[in-house]
Amino acid sequence: MWKFTVRRILIMIPQIILLSVLIFIMAKMMPGDALSGLIDPNIDPETIAEQREKLGLNDPWHIQYANWVKDLFQGDLGMSFRYKMPVTELIGQRLANTVWLSLLTLVLIYAISIPLGLISGRYNDTWLDRVITGYTYIGFATPLFIFALVMLWFFGFTLGWFPTGGSVQPGVESGTFEYVMNRIYHMLLPALSMALITTVSTVQYLRNEIIDTKQKDFILTARAKGASESRIYNRHILRNSLLPIAAFFGYEITGLIGGTVFVESIFSYPGMGQLFLESIVQRDYSVATSLTLLFGIATILGALLSDIILSLVDPRIRIK
Repeated sequence: MWKFTVRRILIMIPQIILLSVLIFIMAKMMPGDALSGLIDPNIDPETIAEQREKLGLNDPWHIQYANWVKDLFQGDLGMSFRYKMPVTELIGQRLANTVWLSLLTLVLIYAISIPLGLISGRYNDTWLDRVITGYTYIGFATPLFIFALVMLWFFGFTLGWFPTGGSVQPGVESGTFEYVMNRIYHMLLPALSMALITTVSTVQYLRNEIIDTKQKDFILTARAKGASESRIYNRHILRNSLLPIAAFFGYEITGLIGGTVFVESIFSYPGMGQLFLESIVQRDYSVATSLTLLFGIATILGALLSDIILSLVDPRIRIK
């Protein structure tokens, strides 16, 4: 197990290096650079050229990349020209909101998908199965940003059941029980919007696993020995069907990364996803590159986590 984990981590290192190189090159291809927006365009062009030379923006790209990586290891992600503050501090302000939104979404995903998958798999080819399967087909066909807009319009603006923006109501004292509940209240609608769409793949996978497990020889043997249906499902079918679901936990995390980018912008939720889209629109060079790198590293770590869990569930896939 340790050998497998160490080898996966060693494989991950060149992936992160390649990711950083690609992000840096694509960022250099964007209009403007890290100095854009920080200076008055009416300043003398010679002064601007001197400033670019001082910041190393005229150096070859590989030298700029080496300096960028050195700053990353020192915790320096540059300055945001829009917010006029260090990118590290700016991301730190938004990170907690995105983490809590993702955690609530994960809880809702498994709270919805596991019961629906169990019912659909156990009672396959019944009207209940057809209703649940129909829901998953609609979920597969519906873009997340369209569904989130509908949820915002119906439950936020039409019914007024949920707030339509922000992460907490102004004036609520931080650290109190009211503050915690208010934050959950603001997160609930965007989290539910992501969960209802993201959960459909888990429902289908769990349904198929249960149907496949029901036909295995050890299940037929248990029935032949007179074991009750409840015992067969609880002790054999569910245990074997739920294990692969746990292995995809890391991939659920990576799937949420793309979801938060759209959902946070739609619900005006001040997280890293909203900040990412704003940085692209505003051409905030330092923020865009830093967030792209963080999202990429999170995706790689999610895949690593899934591989480790899957190796625990099924030791046959471990690298010898």
